[in-house]
Amino acid sequence: MLAPVVIFVYNRLEHTQRLVESLAKNTLAAESEIFIFSDAAKNDNAKQKVDAVREYIKALEQSKDFKSVKAIYAENNQGLAKSVISGVDRIIQEYGKVIVLEDDLVLSPHFLEFMNQSLEKYQKEPRVFSVSGFSRDIEYLRNLDVDMYFAVRAQSWSWGTWLDRWEKIDWDVKDYNKFKYSLSARSAFNAGGDDMSSLLDRQQCGKINSWAIRFCYAQYKQNAYTVQPRETLVGNCGQDGSGTHCNYVREKSELSQEAKWDLRPFSEDTEINAELKRTRKKIPWWKLLGSYLFFVVLKRKVPFV
Repeated sequence: MLAPVVIFVYNRLEHTQRLVESLAKNTLAAESEIFIFSDAAKNDNAKQKVDAVREYIKALEQSKDFKSVKAIYAENNQGLAKSVISGVDRIIQEYGKVIVLEDDLVLSPHFLEFMNQSLEKYQKEPRVFSVSGFSRDIEYLRNLDVDMYFAVRAQSWSWGTWLDRWEKIDWDVKDYNKFKYSLSARSAFNAGGDDMSSLLDRQQCGKINSWAIRFCYAQYKQNAYTVQPRETLVGNCGQDGSGTHCNYVREKSELSQEAKWDLRPFSEDTEINAELKRTRKKIPWWKLLGSYLFFVVLKRKVPFV
């Protein structure tokens, strides 16, 4: 059975259309069940745009491009984190696995193939926590002689997981008070990037509301990895100021056209992960220290000066 595709949308009609059109071109589209969660408007200014998105996805329920399309409309604004957590939980409890997308992504025609094959291949591999169709565009990855790799950092630009992994996530991060003062734990978590611990600090301090950093932390706690293709099957068209989080762009023309992958047995891919971290944007030590003092020690009680 193919994994259901869960899509989260808000008020960006053009982005939503672009995502759906690329999804419809996937080779497994006609066999896939689609669930679209539409968040309600945050304020009156957003209502017209939200209504436009809802009119579009309402029409999709009659689409012949997919096995089925069901839209779920929130009555009150939940925000992305709550929408994702509650929406995924609703679907994964019934189907046992999911593929998750947000409205600003563009997909290769073979995205669903990679995701479903990976979910099938690694379902019983406990060291794999999630799968993703996204991959960074760096020279090191382009020169790899493997089709895919196992990354320590989970991805939010397309992802999939299974119910048994999902149930291991502690969304309250109950052990945070122990983690935040442990230099060894913070260093280990930061194997996925210098920003990891700082993002978790901000989350637990109420500065941000991110499902993704908590998902990453759960994956770290399980000493587990994300399956990713060497060449990306996912682009992002939303880094134009229209969304909440903007930092990186992958154009549609850059997407891989690969249709077959050697899904090899699990490996920690130590060298690959070291290179992935090395090529990420470095955060100066003094910024990390300042963030730690502000969010952990002072708990945002005083402003920066």
